[in-house]
Amino acid sequence: MLRHRNEFPVEGELPAFDGATTWLNGRPLRPEDLGGRVVLVSFGTYTCINWLRSLPYVRAWADKYASHGLVVVGVQTPEFDFEGDLGHVGRAIEEMRVRYPVAVDNDYAVWRAFDNHYWPALYFADAQGRIRHHHFGEGEYEESEMVLQMLLREAGADIDQGLVELRPDGVEAAADWAALGSPESYVGYGRAVGFASPGGLVPDERHGYTAPAGLRRNQWALSGDWRVGVEAAVLIAPGGTISYRFHARDLHLVVGPPAARPPVRFTVRIDGQPPGHAGGVDVDEAGDGTADYPRMYQLIRQRPPIGDRLCEIEFLDAGVEAYVFTFG
Repeated sequence: MLRHRNEFPVEGELPAFDGATTWLNGRPLRPEDLGGRVVLVSFGTYTCINWLRSLPYVRAWADKYASHGLVVVGVQTPEFDFEGDLGHVGRAIEEMRVRYPVAVDNDYAVWRAFDNHYWPALYFADAQGRIRHHHFGEGEYEESEMVLQMLLREAGADIDQGLVELRPDGVEAAADWAALGSPESYVGYGRAVGFASPGGLVPDERHGYTAPAGLRRNQWALSGDWRVGVEAAVLIAPGGTISYRFHARDLHLVVGPPAARPPVRFTVRIDGQPPGHAGGVDVDEAGDGTADYPRMYQLIRQRPPIGDRLCEIEFLDAGVEAYVFTFG
């Protein structure tokens, strides 16, 4: 149930977006552009699985309530360096059908102005420019939409009580939380855990890795010629592999070639076999796929029953950069 309006006290004034590096999908929004409008600010970064799974709802609210006085503002604050590339960001938000204005926040200025710490994060401002509610992470979509309706009614809009009805699919589908037994796992040595190749990670140097005979749940390994940096592992010679033993319906990998480099081909195996119907949206049934720019690729979406499975990704071309595994 939605709390009474008096339980949504003023949390602060809506900060300006002056620190944005640039804007996509429109001109810069100034405070005077937002006066008298209810504003929903959505922080995200385009490779974040949690933001991707919340996106269908933000997109739907932007479409449904624009004519009633709602302004949705996206804030793209990068987690990885490549997410500051305007070509990558522009392509990603077009592919994701994001049509509302997006402030590119490469310097974290907007992030700091909001004192934000999360992807995704939603901030709800009333028509007087006061933040009245916030939500961090996925979920609580019905409550969030009811907050928007309440603020729009306060501003004089005639809003019915019906809520959007969505069935997100592909990478935007809700996680299978009951079966999810694998955490986000970074590949760069700055935040890597669970690495199991003999000898461990060799920071910032070209090194020949091998995979152990067996991996336990949530362990991963490299094989082939790689250089592991703070953020990513870079494949030096074709034929390198990343292996991960996971427990989840979905397995994703943030991966891609550097800017201005050609696409990289890869092949996915699950328990040593082509994935077939367990392949994600970015591979075919034979397990073949191509990474043409850095983003999150869904490699596995398996059917129940969910158990521990071994995923092996072999890259047929050198130069690929691998950043983080996520699961759903």
